[in-house]
Amino acid sequence: MLVDEGTDVHETGELALVGSLVCVECGYSISLSVLDELPTCPACGGSRFRRGSMFETPTVDADAISAAPALPAWLDSVRADLEPARQHVAFEEEGEPVVVTLQDGWTRIGRSGSADIQLDDPTVSRRHALIVRTPDEELRALDDRSLNGLFVNGERVEWAPLTDGDELEIGRYRLYVLQS
Repeated sequence: MLVDEGTDVHETGELALVGSLVCVECGYSISLSVLDELPTCPACGGSRFRRGSMFETPTVDADAISAAPALPAWLDSVRADLEPARQHVAFEEEGEPVVVTLQDGWTRIGRSGSADIQLDDPTVSRRHALIVRTPDEELRALDDRSLNGLFVNGERVEWAPLTDGDELEIGRYRLYVLQS
């Protein structure tokens, strides 16, 4: 089914014409340059879109804003098994927790075989992001010119400080910063 310009909401999988579309759930904008099927939203996984306009004023639904999202239950058991005085990133892969201990310097995240944290997802760039660990043990996240962006605690960022419990969204993955 081809998206009709006169309809308000379009679903994932529909064929869409060139232009900008906005996710109904989170407001994330995507652009299509060819006739293609609508993907799911890279930011929230939503499947409903409306046409975007460069003249549109963005609005925020106050009811949709909530306090910081609750951390997943599996993080408590992971946290209990961490090496003391270290910094880690934890995420789920096929229902199982994966914990990566951060080394000095940087940790590369992406689809590439050379990435320190490899994420198997087509919405993840080969070189998607870096976590930089400074000599004084501060952590920062850096978007490595990814196509779909890096989100820290739901906010798209280019470069952001990280603290214990922060959530990084990279494609369909949610990675959590853990400091023991």
